[in-house]
Amino acid sequence: MLKFKPVRPEWVTLIASAFLLIGFNPVLWQRLFDITAADGKGIVMLVAFGVMILAAFNIVLTFLAFRYVMKPVLMLMFMVSAGVAYFMSQYGVLIDTGMLRNFAQTNATEVRDLLSLKLLVYILLLGVLPSWLLWKVPVDYRRWHRELVSKALVSVASVAVIGGVALVNYQGLSSLFRNHHELRLMVVPSNYIGASFGFLREQVVSARQPFVKVGEDAQRNPAWQTHGRKSLTVLVVGESARAENFGILGYDRDTTPKLDKEPGLIAFTDVHSCGTETAVSVPCMFSNMGRKNYNASTAKNEEGLLDVLKRAGLDVIWRDNQSGCKGTCDRVTLDDVSNLKDPVLCANSECRDEILLQGLQHFIDTLDKDTVLVLHQMGSHGPEYFKRYPKEYERFTPVCESNALNNCSRESIVNGYDNTLVYTDHVLSTLIDTLRSNQDKVDTAMVYLSDHGESLGEYNLFLHGTPYMLAPEQQKRVAMLAWFSDSYQKSFSVDTHCLQLSRDKPLSQDNLFHSMLGLLEVNSKVYNQDLDMFAGCRGAVIDGVLAKE
Repeated sequence: MLKFKPVRPEWVTLIASAFLLIGFNPVLWQRLFDITAADGKGIVMLVAFGVMILAAFNIVLTFLAFRYVMKPVLMLMFMVSAGVAYFMSQYGVLIDTGMLRNFAQTNATEVRDLLSLKLLVYILLLGVLPSWLLWKVPVDYRRWHRELVSKALVSVASVAVIGGVALVNYQGLSSLFRNHHELRLMVVPSNYIGASFGFLREQVVSARQPFVKVGEDAQRNPAWQTHGRKSLTVLVVGESARAENFGILGYDRDTTPKLDKEPGLIAFTDVHSCGTETAVSVPCMFSNMGRKNYNASTAKNEEGLLDVLKRAGLDVIWRDNQSGCKGTCDRVTLDDVSNLKDPVLCANSECRDEILLQGLQHFIDTLDKDTVLVLHQMGSHGPEYFKRYPKEYERFTPVCESNALNNCSRESIVNGYDNTLVYTDHVLSTLIDTLRSNQDKVDTAMVYLSDHGESLGEYNLFLHGTPYMLAPEQQKRVAMLAWFSDSYQKSFSVDTHCLQLSRDKPLSQDNLFHSMLGLLEVNSKVYNQDLDMFAGCRGAVIDGVLAKE
């Protein structure tokens, strides 16, 4: 049986600080090697950076080095840091408040997709083993007043080290921190600890804020009185569908063979998301705040687009095959189809996106109100892209069939991702065909907008969720499509030829709120015509000819 000699707490904190810095930060060190010169000055810079972080860790841990406190805190830190280090090294993610919010809103299916044997190895080697060793080591604490003096001396010495290193290397270190903001999001465990405080502060602020109604004056335009039939406007919220890989948007692979042949389909070429994760993009795109003014605490306590449409008298239904609507559908009808037991479309606690279309014809046949139907897709959610589509849609091979993307070739990752788009192409074209076949009795339309994009290994990044300021275009540029039946074009005065001509105009998810209000002829003071992407292509039909407003 192993026996350890008693050690003073300051040695425990110093060794723990070194272990945290070296054992849990391979991504940080790799980044530092990439951005510093490979000469003597570069080595000095790396050493200076490491010494400063080590001293900072030591100061914090010294304040926690009390009996009954230090060991449990360090053991918890080792366990959590092991998981964080795994996901950072595996997918290139950066840890901030947004990433933590995204994790907090993840459902069981998404968590299961991220589990792997490699994660277990990380937890055992970096979490369980050092925690066990720490638990076995006896700590020789002094009397409380001597312990306080010791801690004060250690803290002063650590501060002196930080100050001395900073002064000697001020120019290089200041340039490093000023030009590489991503570094602070790479330092484990300070990144997730800071993110945790930010997330908790966000929750506290949100809980204290009063609920705000939006568009209380909303009502349908008198033009609705001229509509001869009921309408169904389907808004499809895509998942992780980056514009770069859509064949209909110029990708060199034909990932959208069916959509390419859809008459009247409009594919917008320059659309950017509000965020890089669902937890931000979905509530943001349905709010009227816009990306620059978006605040998660405010969004949680404020009505959005769906509330305004419902107040105007439209029937609003959210049908979900994902991890929920992130608060945007809390006050409208919710139809969660993600856990249905359909023998064909559902397996392993997950349903294919075709489940969103199940019963659609009956829904249309019995439609008795003007309706907005939101379909929230599972889409191209990673990392297990091969699970997102039936085998018959596996057009590109070989395919990575693992969630350990950095162990797969980039070709196999892209192949799996592209196959998810081939399946999305099938789902959307099936939806359009169904809507078109019913246009003689119902005015039908579809708008598709992905929540955010996806990284597939570019810049050593995978998945999504990189802070917007640092995120590559692949995570921010998204696909957006629109289709309007002939009867819908006439009833709602939509000039699709005009929209085709303006499809290259820069757009973003900021446009959705106002564009949907304008399209659905809902009057309200919150409507901003300048952000209505349809405004310039909408007017009145006179003798079968569209006259612009």
